[in-house]
Amino acid sequence: MLIKGNEGRVKETVIRLVVVTISSLIMAVNLKSFVQAGDLFPGGFTGIARLVQRCALEFGGVELPYAPINLALNAVPAAISYKLVGKRFTLYSCLSIVLGSVFADLVPSMPITQDMLLICVFGGLISGFAVGLCLQVRVTSGGTDFIVIALAERKNIDGWNYILCANVIMLTVAGLLFGWDKALYSIIFQFTSTQVVRLMDPERTRATLFIVTGRESAGGVCAQIQDTHHTATLVEGIGLYNGEPCVMIYSVVASSQIRELTHKVRQADPQAFVNVLRTEQLHGNFYRRPRD
Repeated sequence: MLIKGNEGRVKETVIRLVVVTISSLIMAVNLKSFVQAGDLFPGGFTGIARLVQRCALEFGGVELPYAPINLALNAVPAAISYKLVGKRFTLYSCLSIVLGSVFADLVPSMPITQDMLLICVFGGLISGFAVGLCLQVRVTSGGTDFIVIALAERKNIDGWNYILCANVIMLTVAGLLFGWDKALYSIIFQFTSTQVVRLMDPERTRATLFIVTGRESAGGVCAQIQDTHHTATLVEGIGLYNGEPCVMIYSVVASSQIRELTHKVRQADPQAFVNVLRTEQLHGNFYRRPRD
């Protein structure tokens, strides 16, 4: 069992490192293709770093490298994440920040299109996909994502739309300094990116299960639910179709667990009736898989 446990941890570490590297490269390529081609200011600290670079070039005639600015901006949020979220999560996220910053300075400029609408939409899609890819392995790309994760962990708050509002403030500053057309296009870019991230965030979506099964099978079904670290409520009833006693099991689990859990429930009781509902809001205790 110890060997299997060690193998599982090694496999998880390798997957995390590979995904972080790929995601960082995607973000760097997106920055050097869509973002720079459209002269956009993406959200978060990436946008602030771009704003600092643009101000230095416009008002001081100095071309600053991206990496030092981005690393300096992420220092404080990383320290907060280290204390509030976890050590390993923060270290992997810092690796993502470092790789993304280095790749951004190494990858050459490669504009793909000059159509601003295409740049905003597809650039936002790619940016959101890269961030969502990190979230799939419980890592973040840094910056404001640290704040969102901390809010979710401590306050059970979906903070992505709050960050979008904060980004609008930053883009307003960019609009005042460098023109409203770029700022407004950047809002389209950031809105698209935020919606993709919200869709891909595995910790944001949950599902409610209503499982109708026989009394003799209820214990096995509940055991499968408890294996996911969630619990359930049992309600005894009568099936109107055949008039026989039955049990309805109510539980809320992460949406990413539905497929595997439904399969296990069917193994415990092939005749079980499973109804899955999307859960929009949830208040109270709910198990969250540790990000570390």
